Amino acid sequence: MKRHILFLLISLVVLSSCEDLFDPAIENLKDLDLMYDDPVFAQGVLTQSYRYLPNMYRRSSWATDDAVSNDRGSSWVKMNTGSWSASSNPVDMWVEGYGSIQYINTFLEKCDDIQWTTDPEAAELFNMRLKGEAYGLRGIFLYYLLRNHAGYGTNGELLGVPILTEFQDAHADFNVPRATFQQCVDQILSDFDKALLNLPTNYNSVGDLSEVPDKYKDMVTLSSTYNRVMGDFAKQLVDGQIVMAYRSKVTLLAASPAFQGGTNTTTWADAAVYSSNALNIIGGLSGFDEDGDIYYKNTGAIDALANGNNFAEILWRENYSTNAFGEERDNFPPSMHGNGRMNPTQNLVDAFPDVNGYPITLSSDYSSEDPFANRDPRLAQYILFNGGQIGSTTISTGSASGTEDGINALETSTRTGYYMKKRLREDVLYDTQSTASNENDKWQGKKNFKPRIRYTELFLNYAEAANEAYGPMGAAPGADYSAYDIIKAIRARAGVGAGNGDAYLESIKGNQDEMRTLIRNERRLELCFEGFRFWDLRRWAADLTETAKGYDASTGEVFDVEARTYSDYMTYGPIPYSEILKYDNLIQNRGWE
Repeated sequence: MKRHILFLLISLVVLSSCEDLFDPAIENLKDLDLMYDDPVFAQGVLTQSYRYLPNMYRRSSWATDDAVSNDRGSSWVKMNTGSWSASSNPVDMWVEGYGSIQYINTFLEKCDDIQWTTDPEAAELFNMRLKGEAYGLRGIFLYYLLRNHAGYGTNGELLGVPILTEFQDAHADFNVPRATFQQCVDQILSDFDKALLNLPTNYNSVGDLSEVPDKYKDMVTLSSTYNRVMGDFAKQLVDGQIVMAYRSKVTLLAASPAFQGGTNTTTWADAAVYSSNALNIIGGLSGFDEDGDIYYKNTGAIDALANGNNFAEILWRENYSTNAFGEERDNFPPSMHGNGRMNPTQNLVDAFPDVNGYPITLSSDYSSEDPFANRDPRLAQYILFNGGQIGSTTISTGSASGTEDGINALETSTRTGYYMKKRLREDVLYDTQSTASNENDKWQGKKNFKPRIRYTELFLNYAEAANEAYGPMGAAPGADYSAYDIIKAIRARAGVGAGNGDAYLESIKGNQDEMRTLIRNERRLELCFEGFRFWDLRRWAADLTETAKGYDASTGEVFDVEARTYSDYMTYGPIPYSEILKYDNLIQNRGWE
C-alpha cells in the first residue's frame, strides 16, 4: 500500500452535519493512511477543497469597462493598464486549482476502503455522497482552470490544461502536457456524470421512506438513516443541482466564440439544454424570483438564513457571516467612512436603458441635461450617482461639490463620479461615537453572505444559448420558455418597459443579432460587480480596450479615467511562467511567451 504524508488544514465537520457550512480548520500533520480508520480526517481531506473555490466578488470588474478603483496599487489596476504577464497574473488559478484537485484525487483513491460508520446502510450512503461531491468538485475546479488558462498555444492548437485524475506523490512525473480544450470539457462532463450518479438533486430530510429518492430506496430501511447522510444537515455541500448548474457554465464557455475552434464540438444547443435542465428543477420561469435583482438588500431573507437554507434567488452560497461589514467598509463613500473602492464607469451607466426600455441612444425621453431621470430602476439600485441616496444619506459626487465624496477629493473618493451600491447592506453603520482604537471595532455589521450561483445567472445562460441555437422565440427540448421569455421576465422584474409593454423588446424579438446584443447587455446589468464581465468579454472575443470613462456632475462633462491596455492575445490567460520554466512539456499560450 502506498503511504503518503500530506499537510492538511482539516475542517472540523462531523459526518452528519455542518454549521451552516464549515467550522474553522485546525492544522494536522497526518499519515494519509489514517483516513481508513478516521472518517472525520478522511472527510477533511475532501472538504479542504471547498475553501479554494473562487469568490464571485473578486475585483475583476476593475479590469473591465465596468469599473475602476481608487486603489491604484491593486494588481487588477496594474493588469488593465499594461502589466499583465505570465509571472504577474491576478487571475492565476493554477496553484489553488491543482492543489484542490490533489486533495480530491487523494480522497477518491481511498474512499471505497474507508470505514465511514459501523452502520452499513449509512456507510454506503456516506461513500456515495462524498464520492459524488468529490467528482463534482474535481469537475468544478477543472472548469475554473480551463476558464482561466485555456487558449491557443504557441503550436497553434486550442489547448486546455493538464488533466490529473490520480494522486501525485513525490515520485510522480509532474511534467504533464496540456490536454486539448475538448479533452478538458469531456473530462469535466464525465466527472459531472459520475457525480450525478451518486448525489441527490438536493439535500432535504424526508418524512418517511416513500420520500427517499428512487436511487437510494433499496439501500435504506429507515428514513432516519437517509436523513443522517442526505438530509438537511448536508445543505451547501455540492449536490446534483449545483453540478447541473456547472454543466451550464462549462458548456456556455465552450460554445462561446473565443473557444469555437480546434476539436471543440460543444454547441449552443448543448449549453441551452444543460441550462434548462438545471432550471426545470425549480419549474423554469415559474421559479423566477421577483426579488432576485435585489438579492443583496433582501434583508429579511438574509437575516432569516440558517441551517444551510437559501432563499429563492440563491442556488449556492458561501457561509454567511453574522457581523459582516467588509463590503461596506471597502465600498461605502468616504462620507460614510468607507474606502469607496469600486467606482462604476460612465460606460456601465450608459448601458442602462431608459425606463421605457429603449437604449438611451434610441430613446426620445433621454436627456443628457438630466441623465439620471426616467432611467432603468436598476441604475439607482446598483450605482450611487450624484444626488443619489444610500440609506438616508444623499451623496454629491461632482468635482466642485465641496464634499469628500466628490471626484478625487480624497484618496478614498471616486475617480469616476460614481460609487457602487450593489452588494451592500445599507443598514450597516459606522459608530462615530465609539472610542474604540481599532477602526474595525467601530463598524456595526449585519448578517451577510456571498453567492456562488444565482438563478438569474442560469436564466441568462439559457437565454444566450437558446437565442444562438433556436433563435429569440425558440425553446430547447424539454423547456417551455425561450430567450425572449427570459429577457421579458428579467426586464419586467426590473420595471423596464412597464408603461409600453416593453415596446423595444417586442420590436427586436424576431432579430437574432439584435436579441444577442440585448441579452449580453442584460447580462452586463444584472450581474454587474459580481465577477462576470471580465470573463464574458473574453469568451465573446469582444473588444477589451474600451477606455473607462467618468462623469462630472459639476460640469456635465464625460471624461476619460483609465485606459485599458490589452493586446489581442489577452483574450486568453497565460500558463504561469514558473510552471513553463519547470516543465518543458507545458506549452504556453501564444503571445505570453
